[in-house]
Amino acid sequence: MKNFKIACIQLASGPNVEANLIEISKYIAKSKELGANILVLPENFAMMAEKDSMYLDIKEKLGDGRIQNFISNEAKKNDIWIVAGTIPIQSSSDSKVFSTCIVYNNQGEMVSSYKKIHLFDVNIIESNEVYKESDNFTPGDSVVTVNTPFCKIGLAICYDLRFPELFRKLSNDDIDMICMPAAFTKVTGKAHWEHLIKARAIENLVYFAASAQGGYHVSGRETYGNSIIVNPWGETLSISKNKSGVIISTVDLKALKLLRKNFPCLEHKKIN
Repeated sequence: MKNFKIACIQLASGPNVEANLIEISKYIAKSKELGANILVLPENFAMMAEKDSMYLDIKEKLGDGRIQNFISNEAKKNDIWIVAGTIPIQSSSDSKVFSTCIVYNNQGEMVSSYKKIHLFDVNIIESNEVYKESDNFTPGDSVVTVNTPFCKIGLAICYDLRFPELFRKLSNDDIDMICMPAAFTKVTGKAHWEHLIKARAIENLVYFAASAQGGYHVSGRETYGNSIIVNPWGETLSISKNKSGVIISTVDLKALKLLRKNFPCLEHKKIN
């Protein structure tokens, strides 16, 4: 049971896939230089579209495509595990895709994938923003955990954060850490982002690594940023505000084990 390092990359992606991938390559190399064993990319890392229907134009078949091949090559080249944000993966409908988080090992092999379960269909009155992901995305229906050489992780994506039952299911599978790509709006992020992340970490006694979009986008949307790594006691280990870049922190599994021994609330659950 060894300590390892987790990194989160924050971006302000635009609609140009090639430009985004060039920037991402730089930050992946930086993460490796800082000693990261695993890194997390934000939601929609390859494209923050001007309108959601544009994701249909870059959709890929699971296991092959320009974006997937790029991440696979980067993982192998940098000898690092990558939790690859979200990629639009084709579904059974020509008019909808899955928002899919794919995990690659340090050999560039796809080891797991998670399809976003909770879709962001909301009207944010304060900023006059309307989102309806269900127009172009179809929800997943499976909870996903991933065994790595470093720890066992659970996967979630952005709006999933508001549904504690998902994280309890992940916790029931004896995970050590949550990895979550996101693109929270400025308004909702300011109100709830850190509170919810810390609550999920505390109530499930897990590390939490959340990688976010942060800044202004061509569509006019502003995302909150504040990519963050939190320990199981709800303490902030590293945080990025509103600039693109890399944050990194050490995951101490011995400390996690001791905390769970001394504060065994997971063993006291009466409702699963």
